Amino acid sequence: MRGTTYVKVGIVLMPLLFGGQPVSAQTVDAETLRQEIAQLRKDFEARLSELEARLTAASGSQTAPVAQPPAGPTTVEVPAGAAGAGGPSGALPVYGPASVASKIFNPDMAIVGDFLGAAGRNTVKPSPALEMHESELSLQAIVDPYARADFFVAFGTEGAEVEEGFITFPTLPGGLLMKAGKLRAAFGKVNTMHNHILPWTDRPLVTNNLVGGEEGMSDAGISVARLISNPWVFLEATGEIYRGTSEVFSSATRDDLSYVGRLRGYRDLTDNANVDLGASYARGGSAIAGKVGEPRFHTNMWGLDAAVRWRPLQRAIYRSFLGRSELVWRRDEHFAGQERTFGFYASGDYQLARRWFAGVRYDRADRVGEAGQRDSGQSATLTYRPSEYSQVRGQYRRVTYAEGPVANELLFQLLFSIGAHGAHSF
Repeated sequence: MRGTTYVKVGIVLMPLLFGGQPVSAQTVDAETLRQEIAQLRKDFEARLSELEARLTAASGSQTAPVAQPPAGPTTVEVPAGAAGAGGPSGALPVYGPASVASKIFNPDMAIVGDFLGAAGRNTVKPSPALEMHESELSLQAIVDPYARADFFVAFGTEGAEVEEGFITFPTLPGGLLMKAGKLRAAFGKVNTMHNHILPWTDRPLVTNNLVGGEEGMSDAGISVARLISNPWVFLEATGEIYRGTSEVFSSATRDDLSYVGRLRGYRDLTDNANVDLGASYARGGSAIAGKVGEPRFHTNMWGLDAAVRWRPLQRAIYRSFLGRSELVWRRDEHFAGQERTFGFYASGDYQLARRWFAGVRYDRADRVGEAGQRDSGQSATLTYRPSEYSQVRGQYRRVTYAEGPVANELLFQLLFSIGAHGAHSF
C-alpha cells in the first residue's frame, strides 16, 4: 500500500519537479543547480508529508503526526580571542535551548544588597544611622564534570574583598568531598553564614567576642568532608587546615597553621520535625599573646551547636519554627598564663503567616583579653518577606555591656537580590 502511495506521489510531483518541460542540456551554473535541487527536495518532502498525513486520516487513525519544531543550532563558535588564549578551538557543542549558547562562558551571577539603619542609644559600640552595610557579588559555575567553583566578593564601607573563593571536588575516591581556597571555617553554625542569611540584623555576642565577629574564622585553606554511613543518623565529619591568620588566630611562621574539626549529625524526629547537632574544635596561633615568636602560644576553641526545626507538611508555607543554640569555650595562652572565656546564645523563630516571621534571642559572652568582663543581651525581631528576592526586618536590641552602660536600639534591615544566587549550606 505504501509503495503504491510513493508511486502516486511521484506521478503527482513529476510536473512540479520538471515544470512540464524537458530538461535542457545547456550548461547551467553549478551553484544555481545546487540551490534548485535543495529547494526541490524541500518541496518534495513537504508534499510527501502532507499526503502521508491525509492517508493516515483516511485510514481512520485518530492520531495526527505532530510537527517537530525546527532544531536549534547544535554548535557555536568559540568567541574571538578565546582560542588564542589557550582556550578551546573550533565549534563547541550546545546542550539545551539555543539561548544557552549566550552564557556558555559565563558563570551564574548575583548581587545581594544589605542596607542597615539604627536608632536609639549605644555609647559603647554605636552603629551609623544609615549605611549600605554590604553588597555581595557571587560568581558560581561548574568547572568541569569533576569540580565547581564559587566566588563571593563583598563590597563594604572599607572596600572590596573576597569573602569566600573556592573550588569543590565532590566525587573524590573514598567518598570524600574537598574544597580549596579561601573559606569560612566549619566551626559552629554562625561562623559559616554570610550576612544576608542570618536570622538577625547582627551577629550574637558570642560570635563578636569569641569567634572573630563578622569576618570570623575566614582564611586560605583546604577542607575535606566525608559522610559516615550508619543506620541511625546522617553523620558528616569535616577536617580543615588553614594558613593560620584570621580574626581569631595569628601565625608566627609558615608551619604555624590552624586546624578545625567538626562532627555533625542530623535526624528526622517525625514527618514534621528534625534535629541538627554539631560539635567543633579549632586550634591555632594565639592572636592576643602580645608578641610573635618563641615561645609559641596557641588558642584552643570548642563549640557545640543545636537546631530543632518544626514544619508541618499540611501548613508548611504558613507555619514553622526554628530553635537554635550555640555554645563556645575558648582558651588563650599568653605570657601571663592562660585565659578561659565562654559564651552562648539561644534563639527561636516562629512563622506567623506566609510572609511574616517573629523571633527572640538571648546571648551572653565573656570578653577575650579582659578577664572577668562579660556582655549580655536580648533581642526581638519581626521579618516580612515580600518574595524570595527581598526581605524587610526590624529588630529591638538591648545590650548590657561589661562597662555598665545599657544600650537600647531599634535596628532596621532591607535585603534585596538580583540574579541566580545558589543555595547556601543547610
